[in-house]
Amino acid sequence: MITAVDHVQLAAPRGSEDRLRAYYADVLGMTEIPKPPVLAARGGCWFEAGAVQLHLGMEEDFRAAKKAHPGLRVTDIEAYAARLEARGARVTWDDTLPGYRRFYSEDPVGNRLEFLEPVTAP
Repeated sequence: MITAVDHVQLAAPRGSEDRLRAYYADVLGMTEIPKPPVLAARGGCWFEAGAVQLHLGMEEDFRAAKKAHPGLRVTDIEAYAARLEARGARVTWDDTLPGYRRFYSEDPVGNRLEFLEPVTAP
């Protein structure tokens, strides 16, 4: 039986690790975690925040995920959006999901990311 999502993997072009580290660690505030040595030889990098892990793997024929995306729950979404914008990331708000505040952004290689927070009833 499935009990949880262990991680989400996104693709990136070879040689983009430094840009990915700057975005996922400095902009999003995630922590880089070491890859096992046999996997580290392939390139890429892994990040975590709480129980969430994002793995960035190198892909030869890379195309950014423009529709497919991880949906990442955040707290204090307004402040989190301001953090991203202050660090140069574009934030696009979307109010079409009932019960949630959410916005989209892109990582430095063009992968789409969704950030959302449940709306509490007044």
